[in-house]
Amino acid sequence: MKKGTVVLGIITLMCISILALPVGAKTVLRWNLGTEPPTLDPALATDTTSVFVDEQLFLGLTDFNDETMEVIPELAKDWLASDNGLVWTFIMRDDVKWTDGKPVTAYDVEYGVKRTLNPATASDYAYVLYVIKGAQDYNTGQVEDASVVGVKAVGDYIVRFELNHAAGYFPSIASMWIARPQPKEAIEKWGDKWTEPENIVTNGHYMLKEWVHDDYLVMVKNPDCYEADKVQIDEIYAVMIEEQSTALALYEGGELNALREVPLEDMDRLKADPVLSKELSIAPRLCTYYYGFNNEKFPFDDPLVRKAFASAIDRETLIATVLKGEQKPATTFSCPGIFGWVDPAEEIGHPFNVEKARDFLAQAGYPGGEGFPVVTLMFNTSESHRKIAQVIQLMWQQVLQIKVNLANQEWKVYLKTCVEDAPQIYRLGWCADYPDANNWLNDVFNSKSESNYANFSNPEYDKLVEEAARESDPAKRKGMYQKAERILCDTDAGIAPIYWYTWVTLTKPNVKRTYAPMGGEHVKDWKILPG
Repeated sequence: MKKGTVVLGIITLMCISILALPVGAKTVLRWNLGTEPPTLDPALATDTTSVFVDEQLFLGLTDFNDETMEVIPELAKDWLASDNGLVWTFIMRDDVKWTDGKPVTAYDVEYGVKRTLNPATASDYAYVLYVIKGAQDYNTGQVEDASVVGVKAVGDYIVRFELNHAAGYFPSIASMWIARPQPKEAIEKWGDKWTEPENIVTNGHYMLKEWVHDDYLVMVKNPDCYEADKVQIDEIYAVMIEEQSTALALYEGGELNALREVPLEDMDRLKADPVLSKELSIAPRLCTYYYGFNNEKFPFDDPLVRKAFASAIDRETLIATVLKGEQKPATTFSCPGIFGWVDPAEEIGHPFNVEKARDFLAQAGYPGGEGFPVVTLMFNTSESHRKIAQVIQLMWQQVLQIKVNLANQEWKVYLKTCVEDAPQIYRLGWCADYPDANNWLNDVFNSKSESNYANFSNPEYDKLVEEAARESDPAKRKGMYQKAERILCDTDAGIAPIYWYTWVTLTKPNVKRTYAPMGGEHVKDWKILPG
């Protein structure tokens, strides 16, 4: 059988699988996750795929308005801070249940936060909660008693947090999956298997019905959710197709209602198509696409080499000829739309400059690329990431006269590689968990951060972002973040920001949806009309 016949057969089988879903009178959203979620455990999620699913399954104390990005109530009906900003009290709803019928209480929030911080849980995102008193000491094993952590249920529906310092953005952190209530009984009974469909207990607008690993998962509307009467979509049928061209074929064939990613090579065709162009949406997204350099691996232990590579990326051409999604070139890490973003007019970072790139490399001891070793750029499996890598690989070759090898790994394996031993150059995107530069500059590239795969370390930088987190004056905080960006992306060039994302999506005309600038789409608010 010819290769093309095999691919066509696979697509046909996928279509049959999706079409075979017994819909009846149900309203079904057919969606592509793009990959297998590495986890559905809120304490362990770090990626956008897992977070998308967790957003449907679990409720947080707070949430975000998709249009204004304002913090809004979810499990908490109200909250207040003490005069000194060190104590936050959340008053919860009393009408929310777990899918096993038990009420969701403040004790579940306390348990969830402490479980995330428990070293045995091994949460890569636990550090985001270090603003809570005692959290870091407990998470790092300096103290074994969880009672030191400043989270406490002071009644069935009141939970109180004590902080190390005032943090006006704390209600945003309270929205995050790592701070959500977790089902203690199910976790203790089933261990690592607690997120399997037959074991999982959730409290969100949807429940997990099926999870056929590396194939598809099905979430169904939770009839006991307090907002069930407002949720129109009965079922989310989510496939896991990494090949964007295959997913697009399914969308065009009517087998998917929406796509959250569009193949780069199809952008011109989609924009020119009289039907598909009307289904195409491009909107700002609070994410930055960047290449990280492992600052501890030769030759990227030299900031001059890092500056040369950053300066040799022609971001404008990449966007105009490859991405075509109205992205904006980035030379700083934080993106527009979050507090503390630094405007490009401040001239921080290393925009495309051939002469400077070559001069930096010469100063590093490699004039004209002479004697420079072959290095590796690694990315996770994706047609888009490969295309971007190939174009930048060529830019580096032409500008610096050096050779860069490309390598890719499946997403789950790739994440593990970045955590354990990041390659010389790695690809990642950072999307806002909450709209404050603390989530970017402190949470990601503080030398103590678990997400600092670049092994970037600068004491002055750490001091700036840690003091900014404690500073109550907004103007002073912005100034600190500007200085921190200059160190990270300019003076030390620990990473090479490439572009600020946009949402480039396709949605069928009968799907009325929202767009979440920070991801974690709220399918509960979507509607599918007849036709």
